[in-house]
Amino acid sequence: MRLAGVDGCKAGWIAVHSMDGAASSVSVFPTFQALLDALPDTTIAVDMPIGLPDFSRRGGRGPEALVRPLLGARQSSVFAIPSRAALYADTSDFTTAEAWYAAHRRASEVAMATSDPPRGVSIQAFGIFAKIREIDAHLIARPDLRGRIFESHPEVAFCRLNGGAAMTLPKKIKGAVNPAGMEERKALLCRHGYEKSFLDERPPRGAASDDFLDAAAMMLIAGRIASGEARPSPDPPLTDRFGIPVAIWA
Repeated sequence: MRLAGVDGCKAGWIAVHSMDGAASSVSVFPTFQALLDALPDTTIAVDMPIGLPDFSRRGGRGPEALVRPLLGARQSSVFAIPSRAALYADTSDFTTAEAWYAAHRRASEVAMATSDPPRGVSIQAFGIFAKIREIDAHLIARPDLRGRIFESHPEVAFCRLNGGAAMTLPKKIKGAVNPAGMEERKALLCRHGYEKSFLDERPPRGAASDDFLDAAAMMLIAGRIASGEARPSPDPPLTDRFGIPVAIWA
């Protein structure tokens, strides 16, 4: 069984992976294509929205509204995804902060015009647009990948791994890592088979410590998917206009 849990990071994509029962490893890849090349025939759970709406309605695509009530104080970590048009409103490589903010404004304008009630794009969401498009392009071009790349969400994963109880402490407070919240999550991951020494490792260059833990949780969800234990929200998944499944798995 080949498994990988993946999260976006500053340097590209961080993956915690295990091949055919070997001990877990962690790697950073500059592109999602590089990740796919390095991890062939792998079931992948990724913390990134998969399947984009043409029109955004209250609460998001559908999965978001279903999983938020499970998370209590952590539900703000699940944000609604704007329309496909907003995500593709500007695909430039931004060389200045001014260009980046101008593109954010353009994306917000398109999002407002393709949502009900009208809603712009948060800075947090806009920051991951390029990564959402990267996965989207692969899944449009290669339908065969849809059977092994699945959307999940770290806080939903931690909740499911914790017997349905959301984490009590945040991973971050005002943008800074919260050590107590990290330790709470490490203890849960260790109960599911990780070695504490592995989780305490410094993440690879270009990834943050919370990215590392999120990817570790995603790998456990990949294992649940591969074994048939995981369930999608909604069940069965929705599909977007390209036939890409739309669901959060855990």
